[in-house]
Amino acid sequence: MNESPAKRHYPPWALALLTSLWLAGPGNAVLWQRLTHLPDGAQASVVGPLALGIVAALMVLLAPLCGSRAMRLACVALALLAAFINHGMQQYGGVIDPSMVTNVLQTDLREAGDLLSWKLPLTLLLLAGPVLVLAWWLPLRRLSPTRGAQHALVVGLASGLLLALVLWASLHSLAPLMRNHTGLRYAITPLNALYGVTRVAASQPAKSQPLQAIGQDIALSPPPTAAPPLLVLVLGETTRSDHFGLNGYSRDTTPRLRALQASGEAVLSVPGVLACGTSTAASLPCMFSHAGRLGFAALEQPHENLLDLLQRAGLAVLWVDNQSGCKGLCDRVPHADTGALRTSPACGTDPDGCSDAVVLDGLSARVAALPAERRAQGVVLVLHPMGSHGPAYYKRSPTALKAYLPECSTAVLKDCDSTQLVNAYDNSVLATDALLANTIGWLKEQKSYRTAMVFVGDHGESLGESGLYLHGMPWSLAPEVQKRVPWIEWFSPAYAQSLQLDMACMARRKDLSHDHLFHSLLGLLSANTSLYQASLDASAPCRGLSASIQAGPPG
Repeated sequence: MNESPAKRHYPPWALALLTSLWLAGPGNAVLWQRLTHLPDGAQASVVGPLALGIVAALMVLLAPLCGSRAMRLACVALALLAAFINHGMQQYGGVIDPSMVTNVLQTDLREAGDLLSWKLPLTLLLLAGPVLVLAWWLPLRRLSPTRGAQHALVVGLASGLLLALVLWASLHSLAPLMRNHTGLRYAITPLNALYGVTRVAASQPAKSQPLQAIGQDIALSPPPTAAPPLLVLVLGETTRSDHFGLNGYSRDTTPRLRALQASGEAVLSVPGVLACGTSTAASLPCMFSHAGRLGFAALEQPHENLLDLLQRAGLAVLWVDNQSGCKGLCDRVPHADTGALRTSPACGTDPDGCSDAVVLDGLSARVAALPAERRAQGVVLVLHPMGSHGPAYYKRSPTALKAYLPECSTAVLKDCDSTQLVNAYDNSVLATDALLANTIGWLKEQKSYRTAMVFVGDHGESLGESGLYLHGMPWSLAPEVQKRVPWIEWFSPAYAQSLQLDMACMARRKDLSHDHLFHSLLGLLSANTSLYQASLDASAPCRGLSASIQAGPPG
């Protein structure tokens, strides 16, 4: 009887090579798609070298596992990662850079759930399935530790040499392409994610250094005989300046604020404020920093923020969150998470969380619970709502505020036409308008204080322009709609009079940025410190002047 031939076993590097070839081809579907749509006309000459370079780079990464049983697991993990990345970039545009990796790592379950769709399993099956089958089916030769080390060395050296040769031979075509179309380098999958994770991990030792104290000389100088201030800072989430009615948008998406303004209330709006970043993770820490956008990026160790300073000055500070957290800003001040308020009418039985109205629920009691000696000096409340957080914009507005229909009622934004998508987003702005008007209404009831509100968006949003959705693009590549945010203020007569604010002057302001927020709040709260820069205080030119309390024309 004839014996069946022995089953052939392949060296582990064969699985690495097959996986790398697959990832360089179908695994980079978005990269090749974007490359073919470039206007330069030089795409054909770089496809071969770029694909070969991706194969070589992946082989360099996988080479150390050539003698390990972990090779199968590593190949499957890379394929799954590539599939997830392709799904995200295909559905929402954008790229994967270190800031986007940070956003992903800081996303909570509620936000992550909005990003899932029926298309994700299909993408995983098509892009990761073949590698999964290959890793399961391909018989691999077991190597001794010595033999495995030899294979790893040879494969690593050969792959590194190939990568160097490809880069050298195609430098004249690849370098200009990557320089002129920077986004392509962040679309090379899964190398883009691995690079981002490496950069984020490398930054962690600096973040773990001792917190550096700033502004230790801070002191309050309240106006004589004035009641203590109560200032509410509302952090707008994903707020495009050009979709706010107060800023000249064709739709009146801020009807309640406009009505308050028309009635003589001191409601002011500064359009087109330049954000610190294009994501919450990038913008929030920068907004509260003394260093400004460029200076914050250069900081080598963590520093205290504006809330630390205000608390050191003796003010009562409270952060109320209906989002995915304060990004470390509120760690050293009193803070509350609305996730615990499941009995609030603003929460109901919705598994997706509470509506933004919840941040005002029980707020008077929260203020009363702050230390009395601090409340006597003044109170600063920071409200962090969900705002217009995407992609599920339709979840951000209650039925009563859905003025623009039909709206996009899915998180798969490409399944909606432009009108439906804009309708859903604009309805979320109507909900923000209601929150701000209700906040002003609550402030007007606080008779023991002179009250004010400042609303500033953290970053903007892309709504399909140029094929981009959501936000988080690298600063150098991001469109203006991801960088420009609204800045809206309201002052009670007592607050305006105590600072002698000239409202006509305030209404003329322009060219503000997040760099102004730190110094502007210090100025509005009469907090003196050597860190304060009058040139970055948005109201400094308009304070101390004889003024009426009329708001004047929209900002």
